[in-house]
Amino acid sequence: MPAPESGVTIGRPDLGVLAYEHLGDAAANGFIADQVLPVFDTMKKDAQFPKIPREAFLKVPNTRRAARGSYNRSDWGFDMDNFNCEEDGWEEVIDDSEAALYSRFFDAEVVATMRAMNILQRAREKRVADAVFNATTWTPVSVTNEWDDAANATPLADVDAGKKVIRNKTGLLPNTLIISYATFLDLGRSAEVLNRIKYTNPAVQAGEIPVALLAQYFGVGQVLVGGAIMDATAKGKSLATATDLWNKEYAMLCYISNSGDLLAPSLGRTFLWTEDSPEMINVETYRDETVRGDVVRVRHSTDEKILHVACGYLMDNITT
Repeated sequence: MPAPESGVTIGRPDLGVLAYEHLGDAAANGFIADQVLPVFDTMKKDAQFPKIPREAFLKVPNTRRAARGSYNRSDWGFDMDNFNCEEDGWEEVIDDSEAALYSRFFDAEVVATMRAMNILQRAREKRVADAVFNATTWTPVSVTNEWDDAANATPLADVDAGKKVIRNKTGLLPNTLIISYATFLDLGRSAEVLNRIKYTNPAVQAGEIPVALLAQYFGVGQVLVGGAIMDATAKGKSLATATDLWNKEYAMLCYISNSGDLLAPSLGRTFLWTEDSPEMINVETYRDETVRGDVVRVRHSTDEKILHVACGYLMDNITT
């Protein structure tokens, strides 16, 4: 493995591969930021970019061409928006004495990379969750019966109401429902949900409904379950209970585009400044003699941005 020189930063693609293997399991571990706000690579740290105005989504222009005539073209003006990528990162120190002590049990560089990676990943997840479950960006629509009211909840009617709103505003049918892990468990015990699927899937038991069946029940392409948690207590305080990064009081119905076309309507994007951070996770090491150890750093430069508010429908009062 490369031996860091004091003060010289070395890129570590070998450790980066391990980090990306970990990212591949992100959704299974409750991290859904990459799916909610898909990554868009940019060579610029900050810039303006054109955005299709909402009113242009539904226009029906004249497409008829006369003989020897020219074709009509798009002539609407674009809305201008901007992004500004900011750097986030974390370092872990591998003390020489600790590395020697534990060398026969584990690779200290690998462990340090995973620790730093988890912190960076959790911080980004929180930024995305805060942007999407945001009662300032959207005016939430309160559901009548909370979804943890197993006997009376009507989640399908709540979601169908949102479909109509998004379709009327954009012409798009929403393809994604974003919920917390607590809400996922509640839906698995909902009498309405169970009654809808028990005839076609008799083996499914309360509390054990697969995510794919929930997506089928709601008539969306995917249900994203935010299961990541955090310690919200102040530094130095004992952890009383972990807190969900995705607030169980909210559910977001939305349209998400994975197209590489930035002009395609979508809830939002994660802009990644590739000149500074070519990959979503960049791993580097350097030597720090002041602590007699090697330092592992993970970092990226991003801007997690909501693009089309009309592509989202935020519900609240989801939990009692």
